[in-house]
Amino acid sequence: MTVLVIGASGATGNKLVEQLLIQKHKVKVIVRSPEKLPKSWKTNDNLQIISASLLELSGNEMSEIVHDCNAVASCLGHNLTWKGVYGQPRKLVTDATQRLCDAIKSNNLQSPTKFVLMNTTGNRNRDVYEPISFAQKCVIGLLRLLLPPHVDNEKAADYLRTQIGQKNTSIEWVAVRPDGLINEEEVTDYEIHPSPTRSAIFNAGKVSRINVGHFMASLITNDDLWTKWKGQMPVIYSK
Repeated sequence: MTVLVIGASGATGNKLVEQLLIQKHKVKVIVRSPEKLPKSWKTNDNLQIISASLLELSGNEMSEIVHDCNAVASCLGHNLTWKGVYGQPRKLVTDATQRLCDAIKSNNLQSPTKFVLMNTTGNRNRDVYEPISFAQKCVIGLLRLLLPPHVDNEKAADYLRTQIGQKNTSIEWVAVRPDGLINEEEVTDYEIHPSPTRSAIFNAGKVSRINVGHFMASLITNDDLWTKWKGQMPVIYSK
């Protein structure tokens, strides 16, 4: 299996890449600063490093990169700096998701490509009933006004829900929603739910980045798990 990972230099993206490499899959990564990647990656025959800015690639270049990929995973996020939060591109995750999906569709492959998007529990799945308190609605409203990355995450998931949908012949998708991310060295027990079981604002849970990477890799490589969650926005918590 060949998997393209976007956001591989990030704290969660690199965990996903490591999980895929442990399983001996072929991995492609697109990164602007390959010098920041682990040295072991640069000598791994199963890893192809593409040095580029994703949004600056042409449509043809994108199509060529994804043409042999069984799956595409995005762990993109905004840097937690003033420029990263309020500078351009404000729709980094959404634009990347749309361009990658366009590239996948342009290849007219015989079987659908899996697309896994890392999202957030702060974003509701509007395909199902996910009630939240009035207070949380107010806080989310403020986040939409004050934090462009939150709107970006919402719009990226909405693109998959409404534009790709459930019956696309080229793309099947899952949007993984981790709760509060923490760092751990080893994969531990975790649980997956169709919707949040606690308030993402007032009673947030925790999940390690390596557990998120493990779940995303499992979705990509385990067909039974994929069938269970495709077209959905599962929430992950560490136990």
